[in-house]
Amino acid sequence: MSTIKQFEDLEIWQSARILCQDIHNIITTTSLNNDYKLRDQINSSSGSIMDNIAEGFERNGKNEFRQFLSIAKGSCGETRSQLYRVFDKKYINQKKFEEIKEKTIVLSKKLNSFINYLNRSNYDGTKYKK
Repeated sequence: MSTIKQFEDLEIWQSARILCQDIHNIITTTSLNNDYKLRDQINSSSGSIMDNIAEGFERNGKNEFRQFLSIAKGSCGETRSQLYRVFDKKYINQKKFEEIKEKTIVLSKKLNSFINYLNRSNYDGTKYKK
């Protein structure tokens, strides 16, 4: 992690950004745009993934970063659940559903792996450097 200088360098943040763009594309190209509550929920939860990764990283401490990664992982699950609702309401087809669902599963696994890495790491963060 010492070579990573900005949250934008994190693969998990980049993946979360792509997922957020995918959700935005569904919103702007389907009638989900008119289902205001579901639209706002999935837009918010998908954005929360990338935002929590960034916020945790910027806090410069391992424990806080792990906590925010855990929140991001929860938001990823929330996005996946809402994606089922989007599919069940026929805003997207099976192919698009499977494609984006797989992205949420992969991202969730990556978040979990990164949390586990931090759990094993002796690196406490730059805010604790003497």
